[in-house]
Amino acid sequence: MLPQPSGAKGNDSKEEISLQRPWGARWTEVLARDECATVPLGHCSIGNGPSTVHKLRGLGTLKQGAGLVGMASGPMSSADSSSLSTLEELSDAFDSALGCPHDDSSSLGSDSELNGAAPYRQTDRYGFLGAGGTQDGLGQPPVELIRHREARWLEMTLHWEKAMARRYKKVKVLCRKGIPSSMRARCWPLLCGGQTSMDRNHGKYKELEQSPGDPQWLETIEKDIHRQFPFHEMFLSPEGHGQRGLMQLLKAYTVYRPHEGYCQAQGPVAAVLLMHMPAEQAFWCLVQISERYLPGYYSPEMEAVLLDGEVFVALLRRICPKAYKHLQKHSVGPLLYVTEWFLCLYSRTLPFPTVLRIWDTFLSEGVKVLFRVGLVLVRLALGSSENLRDCTGVVETLEKLRSIPARLLQEDTFMAEVHNVAVSDRDVERECRTQLAKLRKVQPDFGYHPEQRLPNAKAVFDAQQLEDAQQPRKGRHPAPAFLIPEIVVDPPPLLPKEQRRLEREQLKEQRRQEQERRRQEEAAEKQAWKKKPPGRKKPDTRGKTFHVAQRPLLSLAQEGGEGEEPGPAKRNSAPYLETYF
Repeated sequence: MLPQPSGAKGNDSKEEISLQRPWGARWTEVLARDECATVPLGHCSIGNGPSTVHKLRGLGTLKQGAGLVGMASGPMSSADSSSLSTLEELSDAFDSALGCPHDDSSSLGSDSELNGAAPYRQTDRYGFLGAGGTQDGLGQPPVELIRHREARWLEMTLHWEKAMARRYKKVKVLCRKGIPSSMRARCWPLLCGGQTSMDRNHGKYKELEQSPGDPQWLETIEKDIHRQFPFHEMFLSPEGHGQRGLMQLLKAYTVYRPHEGYCQAQGPVAAVLLMHMPAEQAFWCLVQISERYLPGYYSPEMEAVLLDGEVFVALLRRICPKAYKHLQKHSVGPLLYVTEWFLCLYSRTLPFPTVLRIWDTFLSEGVKVLFRVGLVLVRLALGSSENLRDCTGVVETLEKLRSIPARLLQEDTFMAEVHNVAVSDRDVERECRTQLAKLRKVQPDFGYHPEQRLPNAKAVFDAQQLEDAQQPRKGRHPAPAFLIPEIVVDPPPLLPKEQRRLEREQLKEQRRQEQERRRQEEAAEKQAWKKKPPGRKKPDTRGKTFHVAQRPLLSLAQEGGEGEEPGPAKRNSAPYLETYF
């Protein structure tokens, strides 16, 4: 529960506290003083941050769920509450809340990375403090099933190109079931193409890491480092390898993409990657996510987020009309809740086991998974009349979206609902085109092109294969210094059955060619007949009277003389028939 500042009103009043969101916008939340307030994990600044230091008011058990952390109120003196302002004192209060004795030799400022793990500090199987070992086995599949899945993934990663080229559907099914924790460090870079990018650019990350970087970006990154998962054992100490590795990774990205620079939402994404793999692999995975899966998300204009917000509203109108009408009624725009979800890939919103399952599916199936998860969250929070009864305004609606019961967010149950949402890649592409046309009517200079975004891991794999074919890697296949003779091997003789089949095909081809030749000849004859000049027109003899006259043969004999044979008949000869009309 957040403290009551000096000079505040009574217990019945409410307090407005401005919280720093991961993408840089400042939001105002109204927290009831008498209830157990919850603060998003990492949103409050502690120690040397620029925001107000929120002091713990009382002791109690740590509440962690759906990405929210709060402290239950308990008995504590005012002197104690006023002294909890530094990181070391926060560690003492945290240990006291867990019911552990105070130890001056270990604190949150000097974690297990420097002084060794304290015997009383308990973490869950993901490395977060404050969870007992009894909770690690809840909701977990049997050990035999985990080992079986690990063996299948290990076999698939050994022949990854064959799996992606021929068995991508099988890869997608296995990703939906969940990648084993021991295999994520190997599978995530292969799915997103980070491993291929790292192999192409050998030694590039070292150069970026050693470059000085922009002082402006370095100052901003340094202010945000301590906000990334402050209750994870990897990021407890400013001098630990977690915060230092995250600082170097984000600085390397600003050098690699100076036109984009640094976006605060990249911090939690890079932190989740660093929890599972070395810094170089995490860097190239971040590059692939920023350029292949979510291009334009972390750019200064953030036009892609604006477009996807409109696409989300259009899909919500079809999937859950009741929630859509409620959000439209109270003028709750998509950027008020979708921005944090999409930019941080739900790493600040949902329980960490569910986040990992979402990432498994997202790296396999692409951005449509983000839309499906968001639609399920809105349906769980605002999909029924009972849930809408208490939502009378913008603040209550946003609080409802942030306070979904943890039992509904359990990874297996939640992901089953996500996979059942009827949203495909074609639906997302169609809505992108429709909403892009509308946005360009309002903003003619809207320059984002959704065609740059690849839909899934198969598309990323195909794009990289095409790039390798067009531009072979340097040094991988060096040209030989001498000519290698070409060996020509004659094909084996055909079997009788194959020979007969080949003969039938040749005969069919000959018949087809003969028919085509005949067809061409007939067409040529028709064309020549059309071009032939018309003949002499016969006279019209209908209704006419014919007069036929024949000269006698005797006259012909007298004219021709004796001893002469009669020649061919002439016009005036006797055999000629004269016709008069």
